[in-house]
Amino acid sequence: MLPRPGVRAAGAFERRSGRAARGPNAVNGSDHLLSALLPVILLLSFGIVAAIGSRSLHLSPIVGYIALGLVLRLSGFNPGPSGQTIAVLAELGVLFLLFDIGLHFSFARLRTQAGDIFGFGPAQVLLAGLMLAAAARLSGLPWGGALLLGAALALSSTAVVVGLIAERHQQDCPVGRTATAILVFQDVAGIFILIVATSLQDGGAPLEAGLGALARAALCFCASLLLARFVVRPVFDFVARSRNEEVFTAVALLVALAAGWATGSIGLSVTLGAFLGGAMLADTPYRSIVQSEIKPFRGLLLGFFFVSVGLSLDMPTLLGAWHLVLLVACGLLAIKVIANMLASLIFRWSVPGSVQLGFLLAQGSEFAFVILSVPGVRASVGPQWSSVVVASVAATIAMTPGLASVGRWLAGSLRARRRLAHDPELQPKALIGPVMILGMGEVGRAVADALIHFDLGYVAMDTDQRRLAEALADGYRVEFGDLSDPRIWEPAALAGRRVSVLTEPSLEISGRLTPLTRKYFPGLLRIAVVGDAAAAIGFANVGLTPVIEVPGTGGLETAARVLEALEVSADEVASWVVGRRAILAGDESPAMAAALA
Repeated sequence: MLPRPGVRAAGAFERRSGRAARGPNAVNGSDHLLSALLPVILLLSFGIVAAIGSRSLHLSPIVGYIALGLVLRLSGFNPGPSGQTIAVLAELGVLFLLFDIGLHFSFARLRTQAGDIFGFGPAQVLLAGLMLAAAARLSGLPWGGALLLGAALALSSTAVVVGLIAERHQQDCPVGRTATAILVFQDVAGIFILIVATSLQDGGAPLEAGLGALARAALCFCASLLLARFVVRPVFDFVARSRNEEVFTAVALLVALAAGWATGSIGLSVTLGAFLGGAMLADTPYRSIVQSEIKPFRGLLLGFFFVSVGLSLDMPTLLGAWHLVLLVACGLLAIKVIANMLASLIFRWSVPGSVQLGFLLAQGSEFAFVILSVPGVRASVGPQWSSVVVASVAATIAMTPGLASVGRWLAGSLRARRRLAHDPELQPKALIGPVMILGMGEVGRAVADALIHFDLGYVAMDTDQRRLAEALADGYRVEFGDLSDPRIWEPAALAGRRVSVLTEPSLEISGRLTPLTRKYFPGLLRIAVVGDAAAAIGFANVGLTPVIEVPGTGGLETAARVLEALEVSADEVASWVVGRRAILAGDESPAMAAALA
């Protein structure tokens, strides 16, 4: 049907009057927004291509992003009015990287791996840093710039090495555990290097500026401990009761940004505040869910940072000194392999283990890009040397998978020659429990009690704030989270588990997640606790192992099934079940106590 003439005329008048009312300023504002968005859209598009391309070549996405920045620089890419926006996004990427590192800075972990973190870690950084600083000094850099450069290059890539360890299932082996502990120390050392580097921009004496910055950082650290206990934890407890994921994301962003602003406002690096913001949450039951909520922001914004690193490189220098880039990259790898091996031998590692660890941690770190982007450091090192070093570090990161494989092969060959088939450095020592329990009601607690009795590790998750608080108060290891959200699988270390126990399963959700869990965790036994045979058939049809728990059994059937899956002997399981059943029935005789001892 055609519109009536009067209606058409009225519509035309409204459109004309609307344009007149908005005026030229509104049109210009829209044009400005469009022109500012276009470079961001292009960077996002090219970044996706770079990430997929680097993965297909078995390279770190970091290398792809830096290469993208180089290509854009060569093509004359000009971000125009959105350049400042891209720079802010890049800085936020570094902020969220440090926030994520802080989330892994658990004081419980510090206690269990104190020897490696505070012994092995400092030895490795000191040896590598001094050797690299000496090499930089021989290359003509002043001592100030040489020491800063040596300290920055002594660090290794947390993102790349941790990814390799997980990919090769070495999380529980001494090499993987020790490398991770060293990386924890390096992350903390990187924070303090950043503090000193940023404090030098004011032109003060290096020692004076460094000591003043460290003193303020120590005060911030103490303040973060108090805030974690009396402010942050109660706030997250309150948010957890609302069960609102959007609020969790908002509060996590608030903690990261507010902590960074607070340290930045007193003259310290905003990245220190972001690190402390993450550390405030590391020992809370909300760490995994916060990590899952923050990960998309971290990955996206870090991509902008690494692209900006590539854009900032001095292309004429790199093209004229490509041989120097290769020489620096090879020298960096050689010095760090030697330093890492020396540190390993000092701590009584075998030669094969020292070789494997030396090659695994030989690359440069993403921290080097952050530190070399600080104007004071760039001035101390020199813009030309900064470009060469950044390109060299990117090259070492690209070579990491191959180097790690070479180190592993050499270690295996040395062990074969020395017939070290039962080398203690190869024996797994689990840092994470083999069982994930979903829901800490009666059944979940029974499973946890059985695992504790047999000294088997576990972690539990619950979305019910009351049950979470009660379980924590009773001494269980439990975190806030919902495993039906795949984003939380990595923070919850599901790849390292052998059994997951769903105490309150949903048939619809379980069926939907079965293809994903089979693809990514083929060895994971998924147990569903059900109340009758009909429900058991339904869960069996979607790939889960059902266990029927009738009221009054106290979760014993499920606990026994979990112990069986973990290869606990049938006699021991039966003895524990008998003792547990007697306690549930009110029989606490000495014989029953002995059965549970």
